[in-house]
Amino acid sequence: MPEQNEYTGKSALVTGGTSGIGLGIARGLARAGARVIAAGLGELPAPEPGIAFQNLNVTSQEQVNALAGSIERLHILVNCAGIIRRDDEFEMPVFEQVLDVNLSGTMRMCVACKPLLALSRGSIVNMASMLTFFGGPRVPAYSASKGGVAQLTRSLAVAWAAEGIRVNAVAPGWIRTPLTAALQADSVRSPPILSRTPMGRWGEPEDVAGPVLFLCSRAAAFVTGIVLPVDGGYSVS
Repeated sequence: MPEQNEYTGKSALVTGGTSGIGLGIARGLARAGARVIAAGLGELPAPEPGIAFQNLNVTSQEQVNALAGSIERLHILVNCAGIIRRDDEFEMPVFEQVLDVNLSGTMRMCVACKPLLALSRGSIVNMASMLTFFGGPRVPAYSASKGGVAQLTRSLAVAWAAEGIRVNAVAPGWIRTPLTAALQADSVRSPPILSRTPMGRWGEPEDVAGPVLFLCSRAAAFVTGIVLPVDGGYSVS
């Protein structure tokens, strides 16, 4: 487990950190003592202790560079910004948009923050998915982007290890967020999801925060290039 007070004084940046899984991770890091920038699109949440909310579009190289350039020290980068467009991803403009946010956006953030993370010998955690491991018939772009995130994670882990940067990913299963709200309310589709999940419930954003805290801690100092499922057993059932 992370050591007591390990995150006190450390700086973290969480993209997609204004809602859903990203917000859960931002809150977990803040509770552990980190100073967190939670960046995302849309209306920003009300201020919270330890978290500074900020607007960011990860498809904009200008915005990404400006944010990275405004940070003096950075120990942790969590790439959680992502979109999904069920059934519409067969249209090429939508397909390209999803990849631009989920995959290219992750790469933009990693490259822009690399100098800061090299100075701190810091850690990156990318957001994969259970669809990293198997196909999604309604979401070809989302599935492709998350497969790409896994390979990007492994490649950067190898490329940047000599500079002390560890790069890992988590692969959440069915988590209770605004992106899954329609499925949660669907009386036909929700029961099969729960019946296949051995733990028998929807995950909560906070369930993903713990594994992220571990991967960014000294307890995981010899861990890099992994994709860690956080899915209540869904992918093995």
